Amino acid sequence: MVTQVKTAAEITAMRESGRMLATVLQKLARELKPGMTTKDLANIAAAELESLGGQPTFKGYQGFPDVICISVNEEVVHGIPSSKKVINDGDIVGLDFGVTYKGMITDSAISVIAGRAKQKGHLELVKNTEQAMLAGVAALHDGIRTGDIGEAIEKSLNRNHYGIVRDLVGHGVGHELHEDPNIPNYGRANTGPWLHKGMTIAIEPMVTLGGGNVIVADDGWTILTADGSWAAHFEHTVLITENGAEILTQLPK
Repeated sequence: MVTQVKTAAEITAMRESGRMLATVLQKLARELKPGMTTKDLANIAAAELESLGGQPTFKGYQGFPDVICISVNEEVVHGIPSSKKVINDGDIVGLDFGVTYKGMITDSAISVIAGRAKQKGHLELVKNTEQAMLAGVAALHDGIRTGDIGEAIEKSLNRNHYGIVRDLVGHGVGHELHEDPNIPNYGRANTGPWLHKGMTIAIEPMVTLGGGNVIVADDGWTILTADGSWAAHFEHTVLITENGAEILTQLPK
C-alpha cells in the first residue's frame, strides 16, 4: 500500500510505538559490550519491549525468526541474532528494530561501536551516517518529493566519499512495515513521488567504507557488503509536517 495521511489517533499510537522503540534501542546501546552474543541483545530487546507493552514487528515478518535485526561490521542489515555470534571489541553493531502498538508500526535503527573503536574511520562512519539521516529529515516539509530527500542524504555522504548502498532504501511506514513509496538515499531534487503532511516515512541510509554493492548471505537474510568493507545504518520513522518533520522514534529531550 502507499503510505497514507494518518489520523490523529494513528499518529498518537505511532508516537507511543516510537517511544517504546527508542527506549529499547537506548537500553541496548547502554548494555552492549564485547563478549556478548547478538542473541543476548535480542533477548534484552524482547524482554524490554514486553515490559513496555508493545509487540515486535519483525518477528515472523516474511519468515524472519527473531524480534530484531543485528548486523555486525560488513553485515549491512537484516542479520539474524545468534548465540554463536560473539561481539568483539571495536565491532560496529547495527541494531534495527520495529514496534507495533495499537496496530501502528514504527521502524528505527542505530549503529553502535562495541567497546573501543579500532580506528578513527569507524567512529567517523557511524557519526556521518547518522548525520546523513538527519540531513534527510531536515529536508522534509509538506509537498516534498522523494528525490529531494535522496539528494540531501547523498550530498551529505559524498563529502566523505562513502559507499551508498543503492539496492536498499527507506520507505513509507505505519499501517504496514514497508509501504510505498521507496525513499532512496540518493537522487535528484524535484523528482520522484510527492509526499504530504500527515504521512509517515522511514529514512535510513546504509553506508560503507568501500563500494555500495551488496550480496545476500547463505542464511537468505543477512545483507553483506560485496567487498567486505564495514558498514553503518541509521533509521528514524518521521511524521511529515507543514514546514518540517517530527521524529517519532526518539525520546523527548
